[in-house]
Amino acid sequence: MQSARTLPMAALPMPMAAGSLESYIQSVNRFPLLSAEQELDYARRYRRDGDLEAARQLVLSHLRLVVAVARGYLGYGLPHADLIQEGNIGLMKAVKRYDPSRGVRLVSFAIHWVKAEMHEYILRNWRLVKLATTKAQRKLFFNLRSLKKGLAPLSPAEIRHIASELKVKPEEVAEMETRLAGREVAFEVDDDDEVYAPAQYLADPEAEPSRLLEAEEDARVQTEGVARALATLDARSRRIVEARWLKEKDTATLHDLAAEFGVSAERIRQIEAKAMQKMKKALQAPPAPRALPAPGAA
Repeated sequence: MQSARTLPMAALPMPMAAGSLESYIQSVNRFPLLSAEQELDYARRYRRDGDLEAARQLVLSHLRLVVAVARGYLGYGLPHADLIQEGNIGLMKAVKRYDPSRGVRLVSFAIHWVKAEMHEYILRNWRLVKLATTKAQRKLFFNLRSLKKGLAPLSPAEIRHIASELKVKPEEVAEMETRLAGREVAFEVDDDDEVYAPAQYLADPEAEPSRLLEAEEDARVQTEGVARALATLDARSRRIVEARWLKEKDTATLHDLAAEFGVSAERIRQIEAKAMQKMKKALQAPPAPRALPAPGAA
């Protein structure tokens, strides 16, 4: 008899919201994780053909991720089931926007959307957070619990350290600690106050998942490009460029390298200039495209 973990996902029932939370968690944990090849195949089928069954498989296999992320937000006193529900919405948004051609696993892409939906839910429902809170104060709100050591009130030194870490004022740290330690109080917003909706809180273009992936891809391409350009140099030229430009500290001077190679500083400068020109040409050449595995390939 096959176990639930070895059955295909289509043979397993969809997890239902009815019943206990423990039953739901046990149900989603029975859905097997997808291999990289299976995930790529389903993602291509959904993106290319609009295959809703493929999208369903992607969502089901990542429901346990939402449960795990939701546990990290239980300290705000909101229902675990509601956090999971909001996270599932973020997961579905991630599947809809996921582009398998980027070469990134869905879990890395989806976690941004899952957390964003949970943050929005917390900001909507936790009355200690004022609607006019700044981005820096929201960062303080979500990080102060993890930065505190123990349950004792923060000392002045700890307040200054946290303020420096999160780039806020020390008095804002002290105020937020007081609000988190106190009881919830109702608040009212006057019509003439500057108010932002939770969706606007999270609409930071630089933190949008597709932009984060683009930044990661750009960094990867630049790193690979430099490595490719360095490979075109001879050993001496490569040593000079690395010593002069690729060390974070204690970079070598022309005279240091002149002594190392037994030539003049002017000769080192000439070799360096020629090497930089060669690397520039190599960086301008388009890299060879990366081959993606065929759907279903082992």
